[in-house]
Parts: sequence; C-alpha cells; structure tokens
Amino acid sequence: MAKLNRNGVDIHYEVHGSGPALILTHGYSSTSAMWQGQIEALSRRHKLILWDMRGHGLSDYPDDPDAYSEAATVGDIAALLDAVGAEQAIVGGLSLGGYMSLAFHRAHPERVRALLIIDTGPGFKKDDAREAWNKRARDTGDRFDRDGLDVLKSLSAERASVTHRNARGLALAARGMLAQRDARVIESLPDIRVPSLVVVGADDTPFLAASDYMAAKIPGARKVVIPNAGHAVNIDQPQAFIAAVLPFLDGLESGAPGRVA
Repeated sequence: MAKLNRNGVDIHYEVHGSGPALILTHGYSSTSAMWQGQIEALSRRHKLILWDMRGHGLSDYPDDPDAYSEAATVGDIAALLDAVGAEQAIVGGLSLGGYMSLAFHRAHPERVRALLIIDTGPGFKKDDAREAWNKRARDTGDRFDRDGLDVLKSLSAERASVTHRNARGLALAARGMLAQRDARVIESLPDIRVPSLVVVGADDTPFLAASDYMAAKIPGARKVVIPNAGHAVNIDQPQAFIAAVLPFLDGLESGAPGRVA
C-alpha cells in the first residue's frame, strides 16, 4: 500500500506483481477492495495497480467541491502510472471506473495499451438523457448528505461491506465525478485504436444497451456477456470474469488479442 500526493490530496494505491502495467478503477461508492478476488490471477503476469478514487476508501476526502471532477480523476490515473514507472498501461474499470478509463484514453491515448471496460456506460450524446443521469447523481449526493453512510446498505451487497471514512466525500464525488458535463467521451469511441474488451453481466439490465453501443462503436472491440451476473460482474461470477479477461490479456502479450468466449 502506498500514498500519492496530488496537490494536497493523498491517493491510496497498491501494486501487485510485475510485468506490463494494468490499472483498474472501481465503481462509484465502491473501493479498490472490490478487485480482491482477482488480484492473484491478474498479478501473475502483470503489474496490477489498484487505487481508491478521491472521496472513496483510504484516499483523501477533500472539502472543496472543485477537487472532484473527471479531469482530476484522469489526472490521478496519469500520476499513478508515473508513480509506478509505467509509460503505458492496460487501463480498465467498472462502472464509473470504466467511464473514467474511457475519459483517460480520450485525454492520453498514447498511454493506453488496451482498454478493459466493465459494466459501464460511455455517457450521453443527448442533453436530456445526460440531465436525467445528472439528476440521479445529484439526488445520490443529497442522500449521502442527508443519511450518511447508511445509504450504502440500500445499494448492493458489494457496497454494503465497503469502508469509507465519511459520506461527505461520496456526496461530493457524486456531484463532481458521477455527473457528466458533455458528450466528449461517447463521441471519442470511434477514435479508439487499441484492443478493447467490453464485459457486462447478463442481469445488469441498465448497462446492456450501453455495452452493445460501445462494442459497436469502438473499432475491433470484443464483448463478453457473463450469465447470472449483475452490475458487479467480477464479484457475482469471479471465475467467469477471469475466464473472459485472461485470454484478452494473454493475447496482448502474444501480439493478437486472444479469443474470448
């Protein structure tokens, strides 16, 4: 475990294994602990970097709302890669972590070797759809401000067991990181030129269409739908998740992304 100071904000991260860099970002209101079941398999041939987004887990919870943004998160990922000496990495994440991975590629395409996008949406082209999403994000922030960390108990089994220092950071992260300002990420999908794997749980109904869209718009992208899995696909079906991801990662090392089921 280590800390990276970003303009006065400490970012918690940990590194497992050695080899080509693979950085994974958790979903909103989760933490890096969500990848615990994948550390052994993913660190055998890779330098696996896990971290807590600002306002989450063991990272800092700044009081300034301006400290929470897509740009700050993208900057955190870049700084983490610098800290571990990785010029390039396989960049991936789940839900908000997957969206931030796409945002990182848009900002720093030269640093992305491949993309691993899990139970994620790429944002919205239409203003009304984005505003509906943002209203839910603001409402989520308001709930954390009003009810504190008890909100986690009503979300999912995976998030009910996570550890956060306070609810204020999660409220600010909802408004500053979960909410979206524009369509730049979704519009960047056709410009992606790196191997990309889209993974989604078959029962993750809100994200099925988004996964189809990304698989269609990202040139050469592969998609895997994992049965009997919801939004936290790697937790619901850990063996099936690894069975989907490892051939893709192994294929990168052999020069051609491996076949996935």
